[in-house]
Amino acid sequence: MAPSRSAGVLAAVLLLLLCGATAGRRSDVRVLTDDNWRELLEGEWMIEFYAPWCPACQNLQPEWESFAEWGEDLEVNVAKVDVTEQPGLSGRFIITALPTIYHCKDGEFRRYQGPRTKKDFINFISEKEWKNIGPVSSWFGPGSILMGSMSALFQLSMWIRTWHNYFIEDLGLPVWGSYAVFALATLLSGLFLGLCMIFVADCLCPSKRRRPQPYPSKKLLPESSQPLKKVEEEQEADEDDVSEEEAERKEGTNTDFPQNAVRQRSVGPALAADQS
Repeated sequence: MAPSRSAGVLAAVLLLLLCGATAGRRSDVRVLTDDNWRELLEGEWMIEFYAPWCPACQNLQPEWESFAEWGEDLEVNVAKVDVTEQPGLSGRFIITALPTIYHCKDGEFRRYQGPRTKKDFINFISEKEWKNIGPVSSWFGPGSILMGSMSALFQLSMWIRTWHNYFIEDLGLPVWGSYAVFALATLLSGLFLGLCMIFVADCLCPSKRRRPQPYPSKKLLPESSQPLKKVEEEQEADEDDVSEEEAERKEGTNTDFPQNAVRQRSVGPALAADQS
């Protein structure tokens, strides 16, 4: 009984030591975040984008860990990104499927779409198979302004989701109440941004207000007074013509009046004779 008991105790101690060594071993896979992702722009990297709840990602983890052990020999850095904790990086690389693997060489990014085994990863780096894949355009690179704005949008969506859960679970608001809060915040932020844009536009391009033109003074220079004198003379001539026409019209009416009176007088006696 004593030898068997001692053997069992020895086996248990060895098992505990083995488990402790395995658990205490540091992983060779580096973790990337929004703070240190710019390290990708130097050297050679293999990056995996994953989520803890993804079954395919869970199946890939052993192969990825084994591949990371060869990183020092292959002179490649093996990293991973948890998209649930780093939505900004997910937006920079436009991750639409999980897991997604990227290869980076001195700032040039290529998407890996080959088999996902340790051997295939090693051959991809050692044989430089990545040269057969076209790099991502600089417009869609993670360091571009476009992808930076996408990263901000992804972070904003995660922030809205976090606050939505806080309103519903912690504060006990109904779902429509949370939506009303976000709608009001959107309206107020839109008004504020609109006012800021109007203020900036008015500062950069001020509007030219029309001022009333001053009445030309009588004291003008000789050259500038000549056109004005011509205009005044033309106006006086027009007024004289109008006055002459009115005078002629009055004289015509005065001459017609006696003739009409004579006709009435001559016609009067004839009408009286006819009536008798």
